[in-house]
Amino acid sequence: MFFVNSIIEQKRKYTRMKKLLTQYSAYNLWANQQFLDLIAKLPEELHTQEIISSFPGLVATLLHIRDAESIWWQRIKLAEIIERPSEKFCGSLAEVSKGILNQSRHWHDWILQSPDHMFDHELIYYTSKKERFKQSIGEILLHVFNHSTYHRGHLVTILRQLGISNIPVTDFAYWARKK
Repeated sequence: MFFVNSIIEQKRKYTRMKKLLTQYSAYNLWANQQFLDLIAKLPEELHTQEIISSFPGLVATLLHIRDAESIWWQRIKLAEIIERPSEKFCGSLAEVSKGILNQSRHWHDWILQSPDHMFDHELIYYTSKKERFKQSIGEILLHVFNHSTYHRGHLVTILRQLGISNIPVTDFAYWARKK
């Protein structure tokens, strides 16, 4: 009986993790869309205006979000060579926005299609400094979505410094109440 209860509890754990990650990925996509819609409406000169922050402006911060989500995607997909989209980027706000939204959709779709137990699988990866780490897919995904949230906070600061006050509310609780 203990063995059967263990299996049932493990299944519940997997199901809860997948549900949580599905919510976070949907939230991440929605929150990214909110900011990208706002920034697209701003005068073009504000897109690249240098502002003191973690990254020197709106597009630079968006490129960092894109890089991070893309790098983690490549790691999870076991790419042999990790490429940063920003290294070859010389496009517009529309192009970086499209890249962010496509990557965010990939995360969400991949989570929906993955078996529940996938999120306990451990991945060995190397950082850009060639440091070796091992983490579960679930932990990595929580990091990816938290990282984007962190840098959306920087976007708020940059937008306020640019004189923008009609910044959308993108708290997880706000999203969860609206859905």
